[in-house]
Amino acid sequence: MSQMGKMKTRNLVLGLVSLVMAGSLTACDDGRAGAEGAAKQLASSLAALDVGSLAVSGKDASAANDELNAVFEGLGAKPSVQSGDVKLDGETATFPLNYSWNIGSAKWEYSSEATLKKSGDKWAVQWNPQLLAPELSDGQTLSVKTVPAQRGQILGAGDAPIVEDRPVFRVGIDKTKLAADQADASARAMAALLGLDVEDYAKQVAASGPQAFVEGIVLRAYTPEITEAKITAIPGGASILDSMALAPTRTFARALLGSVGQASAEQIEKSNGALRAGDTTGTGGLQQKYDSLLRGKDGVEVVAKQAAKSEGETPATKVFFSSLPVPGTTLKTTLDLKLQQLAEETLAGVGPASAIVALKPSTGAVLAAASGPGSNGYNTAMLGQYAPGSTFKIVDSLALFRDGATPDSKVECTPTLTVDGRTFKNSEGYPESSLGSVTLRDAFAHSCNTAFINARDTVSQDQLESAAMALGVAVEAPKLGADAFLGSVPGAAEGTEHAASMIGQGKVLFSPLSAAIMAASVGNGAPVSPQLVLNPEAQNSSPTATPTESGSAPPSSSPSGAPSPSASAPPASPPSTKPITKEEAAALSDMMRAVVTSGHAGFLAQVPGAPVGAKTGTAEFGNDDPPKTHAWIVAVHGDLAVAVFVEDGGLGATTSGPLLKSFLTAAG
Repeated sequence: MSQMGKMKTRNLVLGLVSLVMAGSLTACDDGRAGAEGAAKQLASSLAALDVGSLAVSGKDASAANDELNAVFEGLGAKPSVQSGDVKLDGETATFPLNYSWNIGSAKWEYSSEATLKKSGDKWAVQWNPQLLAPELSDGQTLSVKTVPAQRGQILGAGDAPIVEDRPVFRVGIDKTKLAADQADASARAMAALLGLDVEDYAKQVAASGPQAFVEGIVLRAYTPEITEAKITAIPGGASILDSMALAPTRTFARALLGSVGQASAEQIEKSNGALRAGDTTGTGGLQQKYDSLLRGKDGVEVVAKQAAKSEGETPATKVFFSSLPVPGTTLKTTLDLKLQQLAEETLAGVGPASAIVALKPSTGAVLAAASGPGSNGYNTAMLGQYAPGSTFKIVDSLALFRDGATPDSKVECTPTLTVDGRTFKNSEGYPESSLGSVTLRDAFAHSCNTAFINARDTVSQDQLESAAMALGVAVEAPKLGADAFLGSVPGAAEGTEHAASMIGQGKVLFSPLSAAIMAASVGNGAPVSPQLVLNPEAQNSSPTATPTESGSAPPSSSPSGAPSPSASAPPASPPSTKPITKEEAAALSDMMRAVVTSGHAGFLAQVPGAPVGAKTGTAEFGNDDPPKTHAWIVAVHGDLAVAVFVEDGGLGATTSGPLLKSFLTAAG
């Protein structure tokens, strides 16, 4: 080989050596710079959980890398690691490694001591467990244990507890109490006892570790079908006494409050790291809306665990770090526990979707918002969207007052009325004595459809919209603190659509809550803005929601069967909207009282206490012949305003009316 060739070969070898040395704790520099570079490289390698390429003394680099990952695997994260000031003592360099971990909601910070020794031109790390965490011993691994925060309570009126920790039994299979070959049979027997999907539960038990308790169901109390004796008769069957944040009964305000349970995979994925497997979280209603407040912040413990030396031995543990949990915020509401329970009991036997909403007119407090069993868990009371039928004649009447009418003004009530080829008629059984030229009060009391449709040329669609807003409907409710549909009244409509609006159909939509707000505004003599959540700190999100934000509302239809449009959060009341006055409210109260004294809600005259004023409503929907109808009634009884709704209920007076009477009588 020529001299030139030998020089090129030598340079190539030197270059390769330099590249290899750059990937390990080496340094050609005999002083501080090399040691500091090696210290920083160690810190970055530890942060990356990869020391396999470093020069290691005392253990093979690959084995050190395996130990590093085994120690930290249970923490489920990577640390931030910074090297501190390097102290040189001949061929030895010492320096601190400053670790910082984000463990759940806590930050764990500590320092360990690292030593490098120079051998030739290399700085090699002196490997030992204390390099990873002070006082860590050989064979120990770190893991995280969550210390659950106390979930915040949900309180009702007068700070009465609604949702609080109540005793429960967690029922399932304890795999420590049965042989491995019994697990499948026990899982299937337990699933059959608890009414679970047998195959799914058997798979859960099979996939769980030998120390696991695999929960099947949570019970408030044992039942005749599921007894403690039947549970423990199954090998490995166990019932563990625990507590859980629960309402007074399984169904109490469930659609409004929501529920609490272990986070689902979907919830964990959407939480952006806020939830982990095993965390408790709210689902639906107030529990979900205010979950971050109610949940608080879990504490954590970082525990070092020594591998068991023999089978069955409990491994020794030592706490390396702990942070205290921060209890959740208590959510205060206006719900009256007695009235809410009474409303649910009143609806207990109603088959179709139904609701009762009760407000306090003087304050706007929502005292009850019950959705019946036919709602199948949907919050019909606050989110339902339905044509309000003749209850909307309260809005019509206010618009007529503003056009100069009084309760004694004459209107024309005919048996039928045709508008642009469509025939409108009064409800079945309308009294002939109230046909012809009658007072507005009489037409209101007997709910003459044709009289109000005849007024369509006097009252424009935008006047209807304005009158609805004047009664607190279809406007924002900044103090409510819950997702709700507050009504929708289109500001423009012509022909048959405008005629239909005059009897609360067409594209006019109410929820039972908005119907109760309308009645409450009459009782208050001023627009009522409802309030459910009292905590100022909880009012951190929009209180209204579209159906797509809170779940799909049951379909509401116009008399022609055309689906009603989705309604968005209502707009703020425009400056031109004049709130209802006390004089206007007094005239409406007079006519609502006539519904009881001379109209078809005479059964409410028997309700004890303050005189009751009411308005019934029936609204056609769907394509059946004859069409199905929504049944409504609203009432004011002293400082109580109530709306009762049944989705497929026939006439308001005969279906919703008796429910209202029962509720008001029992409410006292």
